[in-house]
Amino acid sequence: MSVRLSLGHIDTYDSRIATFAHQLGLSGVQLHTPDLLPGVDGFWSLAELRALRDRCDADGLTIDGLENVPLAHFWKIQRGLPGRDEQIENYRKTIRNLAAVGIDLLGYNFLATYVWRTDMAATGRGGAKVTAFDLADIHRGNALAGYRLTPDHPVDAPITAERMWANHQYFLDAVLPVAEEVGVRLALHPDDPPTSEPLGGIARIFTSPDAIGRAREQAGGSPSWGLNLCLGTVSEMAGEESVNEVIDRLGPAIFYVHFRDVRGTVPRFSECFLGEGNFNPARVIRRLHDSGFDGFLIDDHVPAMIGDLDTWGDVSSEAYCSRGRAHAIGYLQGVLNGLALDQPLDRDHLITPPSRG
Repeated sequence: MSVRLSLGHIDTYDSRIATFAHQLGLSGVQLHTPDLLPGVDGFWSLAELRALRDRCDADGLTIDGLENVPLAHFWKIQRGLPGRDEQIENYRKTIRNLAAVGIDLLGYNFLATYVWRTDMAATGRGGAKVTAFDLADIHRGNALAGYRLTPDHPVDAPITAERMWANHQYFLDAVLPVAEEVGVRLALHPDDPPTSEPLGGIARIFTSPDAIGRAREQAGGSPSWGLNLCLGTVSEMAGEESVNEVIDRLGPAIFYVHFRDVRGTVPRFSECFLGEGNFNPARVIRRLHDSGFDGFLIDDHVPAMIGDLDTWGDVSSEAYCSRGRAHAIGYLQGVLNGLALDQPLDRDHLITPPSRG
């Protein structure tokens, strides 16, 4: 059983990123709609995937997984629009090509209007820049508009939760048999923010532990379906309580983890540094381990510290290699080392606080 760290959510991969990973002592990377995979034919081709794999191999880094195909490959699938069958067929090609180059993990989301924030420059600890959400301000639109995965396709008519559930089932029924055949795992990201209020005219459905459990039921127990446990998103539901419930329900079906947190819950929260949010990071990592989780953790949505570029709006490698990200990874390395998860817990030698009585 292993819980390990990977350098994650990389948009732009280059030698700077590779150097950053090695300086942090990491040997694996997780890439997020990477720039080296344009997918101009509507799917990730075998040639471009092989080139990416060869590039990372040459840099001494393992690709632990990929996440989110380009928006142009997926938005009709999410909305259930004409043309989704062509996108699904292309998605199946992507799955087969991933398997052919030895990449066995692909994250996906069903956020038809993508992640929403109402403030991209809120003030965090010590003046660090963080993002925030307030349901009372959604009439102003998504502050993430313009981000490359935020759709600008108009919503002609509201899309209900019932229809979104049907769209997700249609997608799983079409792609899971191929994923099972070639040994690729698909990991669902919960809806961020997890609000029952439609955002941009489209309902959100993966907004609670029960809803995530329903997604697992839709997958019919397929070994190729699991969860990308975005701790920040699940923390936005009900703090550590919802985090614990999802971990206990999913356990080994959690394929990897976005390790971030927020302060507050829906309808109002802001992102923050690890250790000052809703949950205790060490308790959560211990719970993941004890649940049977055998995967990797990545840093995610880090605050922009003094001297950092905007780590959300700027997807360059220069912005990515930030103080905020190094802090998050160092924090997690310290927690993992302190927990010594590769060693049995010696309860006879635990240091306990003195009695106050």
